[in-house]
Amino acid sequence: MKSKGALIWEFDQPWQIEEIEIGDPRRHEVKVQLEASGMCHSDHHLVTGGIPMAGFPVLGGHEGAGIVVEIGEGVEDIAVGDHVVLSFIPSCGKCPSCQAGLRNLCDLGALLLAGTSVSDGSHRVTARGQDVYPMTLLGTFAPYTVVHESSVVKIDPSIPFEVACLVGCGVTTGYGSAVRSADIRPGEDVAIIGLGGVGISALQGAVHAGARHIFAVDPVPWKREQALKFGATHAFTTIEEATGAAAEITAGGMAKKVIVTVGHARGEDVDSWLGITAKGGTCVVTAMGSLMDNQATLNLSMLTLMQKNLQGTIFGGGNPHYDIPHLLSMYRVGKLNLDDMVTRQYRLDQINDGYRDMLEGRNIRGIIRYTDADR
Repeated sequence: MKSKGALIWEFDQPWQIEEIEIGDPRRHEVKVQLEASGMCHSDHHLVTGGIPMAGFPVLGGHEGAGIVVEIGEGVEDIAVGDHVVLSFIPSCGKCPSCQAGLRNLCDLGALLLAGTSVSDGSHRVTARGQDVYPMTLLGTFAPYTVVHESSVVKIDPSIPFEVACLVGCGVTTGYGSAVRSADIRPGEDVAIIGLGGVGISALQGAVHAGARHIFAVDPVPWKREQALKFGATHAFTTIEEATGAAAEITAGGMAKKVIVTVGHARGEDVDSWLGITAKGGTCVVTAMGSLMDNQATLNLSMLTLMQKNLQGTIFGGGNPHYDIPHLLSMYRVGKLNLDDMVTRQYRLDQINDGYRDMLEGRNIRGIIRYTDADR
């Protein structure tokens, strides 16, 4: 079938809306009519080259929600008409990583940047007669997609698509970074560095986990205001300001848990993140840096003597097939604020405006809402 999609053909170029052709689902695959897609910072890393796919053109997007319109052979637990969220990491439940309880590290994730299908290693999307590489095997910057069943999570049909898509990456990643990876305990002091969609989700996780002081850090005044509304106790422009204030407020104890959710992680900033981390504390790096950046600056003696932990995490350390419906059930009963995280909605042809707004700090999360004009 033919549709539209947002593509990039080389680094540092704007998204282009072009006609694409999407194949039919094969064995263990599902075709989804997408209704909404989140605009995550990770897709901007595709533009800059920080996350290089295996080739061009690239079809962006990895936060999507919609309705199943076709299923392939062998698909058992998903039916036409189901409302679903797409998980940006497939989770098969059978590989050694999944069996060990690390479903966010499913072995199928090794194919995420290859752009070829899990089922048979072929391509499902073409443009201008060329194979297209969809972001994390999804490509949600198009109103239709064909994905492997391990990336599909059924949800309650009462959930609005524009909030459901958020749990395909940002909300699950941020919330899980707080409650799983950082394992925030009641009464602990916490710092959240970076207040986009992932950071605000981590902030909500810290509030729910019972954090005492929550130090939110972001250079954008509006985002700091939003953080206070979402439950932060203090907000600062820079990590240096936050470190000095945290030392005073905690009588030198600092933040037992630190979660880094900046838009672009840089190795030169690691020591400042550890500087606000308490002795015996944990600094969780959720933010993505460039795959080409292999240098980090930190005081190794202080890391050892203060027994600090520096930990990476992906998808919040959780199980997408459990966490996605679980977080949406919290939303349904008013325990998780997703509505106020959706700052603006855009048409597909406004995608470059949406990313400009993101880079200039105007959005917590921008959403592409698909219409018949896109299909």
